[in-house]
Amino acid sequence: MRIALFITCFNDTMFPETGKAVVKLLERLGHTVEFPQEQTCCGQMHFNSGYRREALVMVRRFVDVFSTYDTVVTPSGSCAGMVRDHHRVLAEQHGDAPLAAAVEQLAPTVFELSELLVDVLGIRDVGAYFPHRVTYHPTCHSLRMLRVGDRPLQLLRAVKGIDLVELPGAESCCGFGGTFALKNADTSNAMLADKMSNVLGTGAEVLSAGDNSCLMHIAGALSRLRTGVGTRHLAEILAATERDLP
Repeated sequence: MRIALFITCFNDTMFPETGKAVVKLLERLGHTVEFPQEQTCCGQMHFNSGYRREALVMVRRFVDVFSTYDTVVTPSGSCAGMVRDHHRVLAEQHGDAPLAAAVEQLAPTVFELSELLVDVLGIRDVGAYFPHRVTYHPTCHSLRMLRVGDRPLQLLRAVKGIDLVELPGAESCCGFGGTFALKNADTSNAMLADKMSNVLGTGAEVLSAGDNSCLMHIAGALSRLRTGVGTRHLAEILAATERDLP
C-alpha cells in the first residue's frame, strides 16, 4: 500500500510535529509513508470564504499530486472533510466533468488518521504509552462531515498508562470555525468559555483532538488563564512510547 501524507498547510506552518508523529506512528506499524512535496492547501479557507474559483485551482493540484497513491492520510478531520465532501461540489459547479470524475475516484482513498488506523489497517492498539490524564474533544468536521464516531476514543483507550476521562458536552463546538472566530468573536468566545469550563472540570492534564486548529483555539484560552492544561494532537499521543520518556 502506497501511503501519502497530506500534512495540510495549517499543520505544515504551525504544528509540524504532528506530521512527524503520523510518520513515526505508521512506520512503527510497518508502513512506508511518502510526502509529496508538491502538495498545497486543500482550498477549504477559500471555499468557506466564498473564493470558489480560487479553491478550484487547489482541487486540481490535489488531484495531480495525490491521484497516484493507494491511500492518503491526513491529521485533520477538517481538511479530510473538505476533500471528500466539497472537492466534488467545486468541480461540478464549474462544469469540469473530467475533474469531477477524478475527484470521485480519489476522494474515497483520503482518510483522517483514526479512520485509517481503525477502518483500513484494522488496528486499535498501536503500542503507544502516554501516562497522563487526558480528555478528548471531537471536532465538528470529524463528527458531522466524516462521522468518525468513537474511533479516536477506541485508539486512546488502548494507550498504555493513559487515564482517559470523558469530556462533558464533548460534541459542542469550541467556537473556532476558521474565520468564524474572527468575524463573530463574541459568539466564538462564549462557546470557547463553555468548552474550556468543561475541559477544566475533567481534571485532565492534556486535551487531545484530531484537528490542531481547534486545539490552538482552546489552548489559547487555557494558556491565557494559566490553567496548566496542555494540548496534544491525537497523532502525537499515539506516536508516544516508553522510549520517549526522559
